[in-house]
Amino acid sequence: MGTSARNGQGFVAGSLIGTLGGLIGLGGAEFRLPVLVGVFRLDTLEAVIFNKAMSVVVVTAALLFRGATISPAILADHFDVVLNLLVGSLVGAWWAAGHAIALPRHWLNRIIMALLIGLSVVMLSEAWGGMDHRGTPLLADGVVRVVTGIVAGLGIGVVAALLGVAGGELLIPTIVLLYGLDVKLAGSLSLTVSLPTMLIGFARYTRADSFAVLRRERTLMGWMAAGSILGAAVGGAMLGLVPAGLLMGLLAVVLLISAIKTFRHVPREAEC
Repeated sequence: MGTSARNGQGFVAGSLIGTLGGLIGLGGAEFRLPVLVGVFRLDTLEAVIFNKAMSVVVVTAALLFRGATISPAILADHFDVVLNLLVGSLVGAWWAAGHAIALPRHWLNRIIMALLIGLSVVMLSEAWGGMDHRGTPLLADGVVRVVTGIVAGLGIGVVAALLGVAGGELLIPTIVLLYGLDVKLAGSLSLTVSLPTMLIGFARYTRADSFAVLRRERTLMGWMAAGSILGAAVGGAMLGLVPAGLLMGLLAVVLLISAIKTFRHVPREAEC
């Protein structure tokens, strides 16, 4: 494949994934990962690092876009929620990124496949069960809720680091259920948690030889990032035209199939 054609594919893939993400309020990194491995033939760890860099760009843009709807002042009023989840997520991201560097590729492939399948199940449950405003927190304010938030953040940080994703599929329902907040506010708060979580995992990945992929594939990343930001804006403008539950359900099935197809058949040379 020529460089121009490859960059064009990156822009189109970024635009499509960004549009779908904008329609359902997610970053789309879980869909990007199988594309990076299956279509662009990146090594698994390289794809995770590439995906992490892309996620940082997309989440930063999403925070700026959402600032007009949910102001920083509103987010600051719920900084205790962000801090509670961050305590666990930062530790989880640092730990998981360090272990991902040392894992044999065939084990990393299996773990990523299992996590993507798990995310597709979560998406299906959200599509079928809905994500309405709960109003009443699952746990009363106190030590138990703080500890639960730290543990939840720890698990989300691990998933975010291993997949290179923002983790919105897990953060949003956690914030809605555990703290009883509105889903739209939860979406912005999840981005506020995601950004430093991804940055700490990203810093950990700088120690890996595979980090060189960002230099080698910087042109592809630029085209894909441009497409992702454009797609996110288009998806946001189309919000409400397609039932979110139906779309999320279909995408969950697509993610399930692509995860199994991609990570069960990674080329043998990548499994060193």
